[in-house]
Amino acid sequence: GDCFPCPQEGCPMMGHYADRFPDKLKRVNQKYFLNTAADPPFATWRQQVFIKLSGVKKMRGDINLVFHDMEGNTKEYEVASGVLSQDEVYTKYLDVEINPKNTKKIEFLWNKTIFTLLWARLGAETVNITYGEDGHR
Repeated sequence: GDCFPCPQEGCPMMGHYADRFPDKLKRVNQKYFLNTAADPPFATWRQQVFIKLSGVKKMRGDINLVFHDMEGNTKEYEVASGVLSQDEVYTKYLDVEINPKNTKKIEFLWNKTIFTLLWARLGAETVNITYGEDGHR
């Protein structure tokens, strides 16, 4: 996540389009890393998630985001787990297997642990997601 979002000239690409980043090609022993998904076409899109919670002060559980695409496919990702506090902003980098351009909706899920009081409620005050080469939201 240290290189996120991509620099102004864009994210360096491996393979066929590598010539678009001539400065990177001049480096000796340049390291390249590639994240892949488990399922074809194996592509992922790095997205930075910021979630500010609202509701009770503190409780145990986890918060997940479910990404839905236009074709009905879904992928679920955990953002935080353990003691959750409405005073914190939860930030995480996700390698999402659904292209942001094809995302239909993003669902916020809160799962409380068995020890949490029945009346306890927790929600998202704000959810911001940053993705892409120029920090789209």
